[in-house]
Amino acid sequence: MDVSFQHPIVFILLAAIPFLLLLYFFLVQWKKKTIKKIGNPLLVKELIKNYSPQKFVLKFILMLIAFTAGVFALANLRSPKTVEKVNRNGIDVMIALDVSKSMLAQDIKPTRLDRAKQVISKLIDKLSNDRIGIVVFAGRAYLQMPLTNDHSAAKMYLSSATPDVVPTQGTVIADALRMCYSSFNPAEKKYKAVILISDGEDHDEGAISQAKQMGDDGIAINTVGIGSPQGATIFDELTNQPKTDREGNIVVTRLNEDELKKIAEKGNGIYSLYSNTDELVNQLETQLNSMEKHTITEDSLINYKYYFQWFLMLALALMIVELFISERKKKYLPKASTAAFTSLLLLGICLLPLTSSAQNDNSIIDKGNQAYEKKDYNNAINDYKKVTEKSPANATAQYNLGNALYKNKKPDEAIQAYDNAIAANITKAEKSKVFYNKAVVLQNNKKLPECIEAYKNALKLNPDDEDARQNLQKALQQQKQEQQKNNKDNKDQKKPKEDKKNKQQQKQNEEDKNNQPKPQPSKLSKQEAEEKLKALLQQEKNLQDRLRRVNTTTSAKPEKDW
Repeated sequence: MDVSFQHPIVFILLAAIPFLLLLYFFLVQWKKKTIKKIGNPLLVKELIKNYSPQKFVLKFILMLIAFTAGVFALANLRSPKTVEKVNRNGIDVMIALDVSKSMLAQDIKPTRLDRAKQVISKLIDKLSNDRIGIVVFAGRAYLQMPLTNDHSAAKMYLSSATPDVVPTQGTVIADALRMCYSSFNPAEKKYKAVILISDGEDHDEGAISQAKQMGDDGIAINTVGIGSPQGATIFDELTNQPKTDREGNIVVTRLNEDELKKIAEKGNGIYSLYSNTDELVNQLETQLNSMEKHTITEDSLINYKYYFQWFLMLALALMIVELFISERKKKYLPKASTAAFTSLLLLGICLLPLTSSAQNDNSIIDKGNQAYEKKDYNNAINDYKKVTEKSPANATAQYNLGNALYKNKKPDEAIQAYDNAIAANITKAEKSKVFYNKAVVLQNNKKLPECIEAYKNALKLNPDDEDARQNLQKALQQQKQEQQKNNKDNKDQKKPKEDKKNKQQQKQNEEDKNNQPKPQPSKLSKQEAEEKLKALLQQEKNLQDRLRRVNTTTSAKPEKDW
């Protein structure tokens, strides 16, 4: 059983034990000195004949053990109540999604990219036993999400996949396949599949050879063509005008089925043409289910079982026993001890409701977890709030409440719940997870500065969290893109002012020009002027000939940025 202490920092209180031992030693020495000061040793011995030093030592040992048990109760020993090793038979699936600007074409309504994301979202729901990873690509490929069983996170990352997440435009399928290849476990030669969704308009070479290499290593590559052979124009999101190439021609992007079919053939997979979302999803599901599967083990952690009450009861029992032990040899219970015993008994009765309350909170959290698993987020939120209203410092309830609120599309309230969980006294590992979830919510709500800060806090607490590290890099890149866009907007706003200023300057120049002295008549004869004019025309002709020769020898194919 995997057990841990929720508040290990309280063990610092055990440092008081040497101090208590020292006090005990001084007390014993003081008693000895006091006995000597009283007078006649025989008389003193007669007076203290009912005193038992052994019982005094026993009482001290019992109190010392009770103190130690109290410290352990404060540390709160617990075990994951719902952690269990879940074995699933599945495969590892990497999804490579084309997010280049050509995917914004509207020959597939509303756009090719929107339909592709819809297909992936429905496919994720079908692959409940499989691990899923996402790669997005355009002019470069980026690992959007590594292989994971967290399908909810996969959908969140999918929703943020747009052409803006990849600053370099174009389409490089080979890079996307290489990124998927490196995400798999190299020790395994099967149980691996890639789903490539693109319009096939590849601006790079090497995709087919890369697919052959992956196919030889046991990776099945299935391709999905989305678009039409007739093609469609691409509309710029800012200007809402058709995109043009460098020569001013309107760009028409067409589905390249031939390349996608060759990639699927070399990758031992199938090619599918998008026509209907549900039919395509069923076709891909059938293909993936036909593959050999292996056992995938994952942990499921929802709640904890606490054991602090046992230490608390042990401490209370030892204190009661200590009260019944008298330092006198005659066995009776002093009146003072009876009063103290009654007080401690009342204290124990008062503490019992606290223990009962803690158990009741856990049962309510369990009920909320069951509603959450059924996607009944409203009831889950109500159950978690019952606990947080009564025990605001209950980190488990606050954390689960944040997850349920986000699922219920209440990101601001979710962030507040995460902050409450962070403020609770929890371990570094738990706090890192809370910061990570908070950052994901902020990132999906375009609050990049706060999102970046949350990812940094998660990494400070857990430097080995690769998901947080990759998401932080992505958030920093998105922030840089937004800054560039804002700078461009500011320039566009300044341009009318500059044009007005230039017009004023031009008007002033014309006025200055009118005020300048008029030129004197030329002293050249008509024949000399004609000769100079012929010489100038000849020089201009020679220059045009040289430029024409340069343009002819250095013409190159324009680069594509869609």
